[in-house]
Amino acid sequence: MAELETPQAIIMPRVIRLLSSLLERVAESNDLGRRLETGRGGKISVFDGLTRPTISVQSYLERIFKYANCSPSCFVVAYVYLDRFAQRQPLLPIDSFNVHRLIITSVLVSAKFMDDMYYNNAYYAKVGGISTREMNLLEVDFLFGLGFQLNVTPDTFHSYCRYLQGEMLLGSPQSIGSTPKLHCCSSTEDESTHQHQLAV
Repeated sequence: MAELETPQAIIMPRVIRLLSSLLERVAESNDLGRRLETGRGGKISVFDGLTRPTISVQSYLERIFKYANCSPSCFVVAYVYLDRFAQRQPLLPIDSFNVHRLIITSVLVSAKFMDDMYYNNAYYAKVGGISTREMNLLEVDFLFGLGFQLNVTPDTFHSYCRYLQGEMLLGSPQSIGSTPKLHCCSSTEDESTHQHQLAV
């Protein structure tokens, strides 16, 4: 009888594929607007690079998955944090110049909040291809950008899980919709009481 795969081996690659698909489409959609608004002559925030990283979003997420040894829930919570950050920072839309730094930072913060054991900032910096000093700065800016709203209630967590599972079951990137968005589930944690979607 064949050995069963662990839940992490079954679920996480699907989550990574879905998140990378969503984030890539959101980033590409926002690229044109950011270039038109700023001319992209320099960095806009600590998250922005001067050039687009050569590694794809999916490869970057797979690298983090391979080396960070986060619990599966970390990637869902990192997604919640990215969604909250994007809502609270409308002047910093996710694009190709900042998406990688936002990803590594959200996973780092999520691991520290969710997991009993996690790697330090120097290790995450190495995984993310940045300096430890930059990783430290990104973490602080991300926390302030979130307003230190790190708590994720079980209802919110399961709401995001249900959304991700629904997208997995549909099994097609086209099912996400013609306009790229990050889905945001309403919860008692949200400042408003109705369901939002992150427009790009």
